[in-house]
This record gives sequence, structure tokens and C-alpha cells, in this order.
Amino acid sequence: MAEKAQKLSTFIWEGKDRKGNKTKGEVSGTNLAIVKAQLRKQGIMPGKVKKKPKPLFGGSKKVSPFDIAMLTRQLATMMKAGVPLVQSFDIVADGLDHKGLQELVIAIRNDVAAGTSFAGALRKHPKHFDDLYCNLVDSGERAGALEQMLDRVAAYLEKTEGLKKKVKKAMTYPIAVVVVALIVTAILLVKVVPQFESLFQGFGADLPVFTQMVVHLSEWMQSYWFIVLLGIVSVVFLFKESVRRSQKFSDMVDKIILKIPVMGEIIDKSAVAKFGRVLSTTFAAGVPLVDALDSVAGATGNAVYRDAVNQVKNEVSSGTQLQAAMRQTDVFPVMAVQLTAIGEESGNLDEMLSKVADHYEGVVDDMVDNLTALMEPMIMSVLGVLVGGLIIAMYLPIFQMGQVVGG
Repeated sequence: MAEKAQKLSTFIWEGKDRKGNKTKGEVSGTNLAIVKAQLRKQGIMPGKVKKKPKPLFGGSKKVSPFDIAMLTRQLATMMKAGVPLVQSFDIVADGLDHKGLQELVIAIRNDVAAGTSFAGALRKHPKHFDDLYCNLVDSGERAGALEQMLDRVAAYLEKTEGLKKKVKKAMTYPIAVVVVALIVTAILLVKVVPQFESLFQGFGADLPVFTQMVVHLSEWMQSYWFIVLLGIVSVVFLFKESVRRSQKFSDMVDKIILKIPVMGEIIDKSAVAKFGRVLSTTFAAGVPLVDALDSVAGATGNAVYRDAVNQVKNEVSSGTQLQAAMRQTDVFPVMAVQLTAIGEESGNLDEMLSKVADHYEGVVDDMVDNLTALMEPMIMSVLGVLVGGLIIAMYLPIFQMGQVVGG
């Protein structure tokens, strides 16, 4: 009940100011009586006050990992400025437009205010805060350095989310090109080619082989376009479900992805960057190396690197040096292994792992930019071949007829 009483709601109010002028607005509060008291303190005589109705469709917006990164940065800034944790939650929640995120912040704030530890309150929301996040916050609370830990976690989330965005951009761009090319081709086959077909019927002569192929393809598309569309949707759906439900299939897809030219290299380098970033953050937070490697295994985002990190963890547990264990996997790049070796020898492992992350994040950034530049002429080539090929097929009979007439 205490938790429910603390929940903030938005109220719509109408009233009169000190001069007797009618005014209205919105205000946040825990209940009707408190809202009316707040308005009176501001010199407003409240008339009509009611809870703002929830939207009919949509409800709370989904909280994204980027939202969590932004929230962590705001809390870190507040705490570094000396604002107490509970008050930091109040200030952050008050300035949020995202309803779903605001509800999440208020729920955590209520748990902390009721005496739950910050890490304990976060663990009640595993959908938004993973074990790595909760363990780092727990380490910060135990060490009495929560503001520094939040700052470190915020930096880690910002870097990893930025990296994910770049990889997503690299993967989305070529897929979008293929989809657009297929849609344009389908429209031409279903809508444009039939117009030429009716024109060709009046020629009374045999059509060129290329034109006949396009006409037959157009007729097939007109008859079976719905089956084709249904087939594409079914294949995409079955692929996604297989990846989600079958660990073996998902691992196989991860291995194949790494072998794709350019795209595979981007994902490979991003996995190394994530390895360096997560291990650097956890190790610097005072988490033992073997436990830190546990967190890293699931954070690399690829089954090949997950298995490699688990192998490294087993080797390190039996007394092998980190750099030697990494070299034995034959997965990690030479530079990553060498920088790790320097870090172990100098006693600055977390700093060197951070440099590994910085280097490979930069490599991914450059590769994505280069891919974008490379894709532009490829788009023109693909569209040119598909659309140009269809146009040539349609105009070939007209050219031939012109030659016959001219002859």
C-alpha cells in the first residue's frame, strides 16, 4: 500500500489565479488532496481537478536500452552533484516525457525509499537491468562509491549502445537496398509489363527470347503474387522463430554471419570491442577476473565469441594468464591479445582492455562509413540491372519492328 500511495499521477486542473483570471494546466502528484494543496501554494484557487485519462491506444511506450543509458547518465550526474539518491529519482522522473520510463523510475524510487538497496530494486526489473548492470551497482553500493560506479556504467552503456547502432546501420542498409529493388521490380512486373504485353499482341510477330521470359515472369507474378508474398513472410517468420527457439540453429547462424564478406568482419570487430568494454568495466569495478568473464560471455553478442570467452574463463580458472588463454582460442585478433598481455605485465589490465575497446569501436565506425560509401554505387548498379533489364526487354520488340520497317 505504501508503494501505491507514493506513485505519481498526472492531474488536469482548472482554476483562478490571484487576480481572478481563469487558468488551467497539468501537474504531477500522488493524490488529489496533495495536488490541490500544491496549487494553493502557487496562489491558484483550484476548481476542477481530475486525473489525466490514459491514452486509448498504445499505453506506456517501450523502454529501450538507449533510455536506460540516458537514465543512468542522469542519475550519475545528479549524484556527482551531491543530490541524494531518492531525490535524484524524483528530479529525473519529473523531467521525463517518456511515460513508460517515468513509471519505471518511480517504481525503483519507491523501493529504495522503502529501504531496499538500489541493486535490489533494479533486480525487480530484469527486462531492463541485466545481471551485469545490477552486479556493478551492487559493487558500487558496497564500496561506498555509487556515483563513480554509475558514471562508469553510464559510459559503458553509451559506448555499447553506440556500437550496436553502428552495426545495426551496417546490416540494415544492404537489406533495405535489396527490399526496395525487389519491390520496384515486382511493381513493374505486375503493373507495367502487362501494358506492353497487350501492345505486343497486335504485332503478329515472334517476340525476342528475353522479352518472352519477362512476359512469362509477369504473367506468373500476376497469378501468384499473393503466394510469393506469403512465402517471403513465412520464411522470415520461421527463421526468426528458429533463431529464438533453437540454440543450435542460432549458434550456426552466428558462425555463418562471421563468414559473410565485410558484414562478418564488422560483427567480428564489434564482438571484440564489446569483450574489451565489458571486461574493462567489470574488472575496474573490482569484480574478480573469472566472475567478470562470466558477464562478458553473454555480452559479446555472438556464439563464436561466447564459446571462446567460456574457454578463456576455464583456462584462467586453472591458472593460465588471460592473454595466453585468449591466444589459444584462435578467435581474438593479435592486437587485442598483445594489448591484454601488456596490461597484465604492467598491472593496468582494465586500462589496456579499455584501449582494445576504443580501437575496435573506431575500426567498426570506419568500416560502417566505408560500407555506406560502397553501397551507394551498388544501389545504382542493382536498380539499374533490374529496372534497366525490364525496360530493355519491353522495348526490344519495338526496336526490331523499326529495323524491319526501315529495311
